[in-house]
Amino acid sequence: MEKFVEKTYLYDFYGELLNPHQQRIYEEVVFEDYSISEVARDEGISRQGVHDLIKRCQAALEEYESRLHLVERFLKIRTQVKEILALTEASEEDFRPEETKKSLEKISALASAIVEEL
Repeated sequence: MEKFVEKTYLYDFYGELLNPHQQRIYEEVVFEDYSISEVARDEGISRQGVHDLIKRCQAALEEYESRLHLVERFLKIRTQVKEILALTEASEEDFRPEETKKSLEKISALASAIVEEL
């Protein structure tokens, strides 16, 4: 997964677990593309302090994911739902009885896997 997308997912799922100061600085550096120097100047802290805070935030977000696996589960379920959508959007030629039965079985299996995951 692309590093920026990974950071986005981690922050979307676990960002609320960071304190407001950490959230603000992490968002400015990672999402708003402020330089560490700009953030340090605006916050009245050293560049090293900003750098360390970003590293600690990233480590905390990754630790939450390693324990809870919410992003992993979300991505897995999203893939399964996409498969279901692809099966339901089959062309009319694919609606032979044997193909329809296979598609319905696959949809049922995917839906069951999603329900189990939840």
